Formats: sequence, C-alpha cells, structure tokens
Amino acid sequence: MLKKTFLTFVFLTLLTTFYGLNANFGPYGNRTAGSFIGSAERTEIAHTISVYDELIRSVSEEEGYDWRLMSAIAYHESRFSPDIVSKRGAAGLMQIMPAVARQFNVTGDRLLDPETNVRLAAQVLSKIDAGLRFAPGTPDDDRMSIILAAYNGGIGHVNDARRLARSHGENPDSWETVARYLALKALPEYYEQQEVRCGRFTGGSQTRAYVRDVLKRYDRYCRIAAR
Repeated sequence: MLKKTFLTFVFLTLLTTFYGLNANFGPYGNRTAGSFIGSAERTEIAHTISVYDELIRSVSEEEGYDWRLMSAIAYHESRFSPDIVSKRGAAGLMQIMPAVARQFNVTGDRLLDPETNVRLAAQVLSKIDAGLRFAPGTPDDDRMSIILAAYNGGIGHVNDARRLARSHGENPDSWETVARYLALKALPEYYEQQEVRCGRFTGGSQTRAYVRDVLKRYDRYCRIAAR
C-alpha cells in the first residue's frame, strides 16, 4: 500500500529522472521531502495550498498518504472546486466517477462532500496499487507514475499497455515503457492484439501530461508546505 513515507522520499529522486522533475510512491526510506525544506518553510501557515488544507491533511493521514500529493491531484482534477461535475459525470474535488463511488457504497450527493470525495480518491489509489500487482523491487518513481496514469486513464488501459510491453519482451513496470504502449494503443496494429482487453486508447498524450504535471505540482507543494 502507498504510504506517506513512500510518497515523500521519492519526489527528490525524480528530479533527476524522467521529467527532470517528478515524484513517486517512494521506498520507505528515512529521508523525506520535509528534510530538504528550510526551517522557515516548515512553519505551519493556514491554507498554504488551498482552503482544504486541513481537510486533505486529516483524511490523507488517516488513509496513509502525503496530503501534498492528494492536493496536487485535487488541483489538476478540479482546481479545488468541490461542486464541479464533468461532462462524463466525474464529480467533486478529486473528480470521482459515480460508478467508481458505488464500488465503495457512496451514492448521490455524498459524492460531492469534500471529505468523502478525498477519502474515496485515497481508496481508489490503494485499489489501483493492489490491482496493478507490481513486481517486487519496482522502482518507486515508476510505481507512482503508473498508478497516477491508471487514476487518469483507467486501470484497464494501463494493464493493456503493460501486457503489450510484456508480450514484446519489455518491462511492464517501467513508466516510460507503459507510457509508450499507451500511446501505441491508438493504433489498430496494437489495440487489435490479443493482449488488449479494453480496446483503443486515444488519451496517451493526455495521460502522460497528467502524470508529469501532477508530479511537478507535488514537488512544488513539498517545497512550500510542511509535511
């Protein structure tokens, strides 16, 4: 399961890897993002990130996540707008689909409740992590990126990309490899292969950008907000 220590350690590692600036569900190391923030920046300031700081922090701690990562997701999903509903029906701060919420016995207006919505997002991330079944020793930056890709593009498409990677002799736990096959899933010579169960995927570029942008914002939030 994703843990706060797992999340905060890795964003520093990613500064020199994929995007030049990234983060991940880090490896339970002793160093955290907070250890690199100056003493003045450690001071708690009300609403450092958004008016939902206290709520997101509280729920994230209960669910085992870094609240700054959850805030980064909330920013990119809704710009911290709790009542927003997308054309596809995704709702709330974390843009949870009603069908997904029902899997956790949440229905109706409860989905727009900020606390419920953030808690659902944490539970969805945990379910994705378990469902992806990463190999032991999977690098933490890859792990986090793939999980965020599944949150954005759907775990079915991500697993299709991983099966394609495996069938072509490549590493299904490498984010760069998975991202490449997500893009290739827009082509019939790939989405018609027997390993693909969810059909064509045209959101490869969008999902890659989502992962990059969430992790960049997470890094920024780690620098301005105390853990």
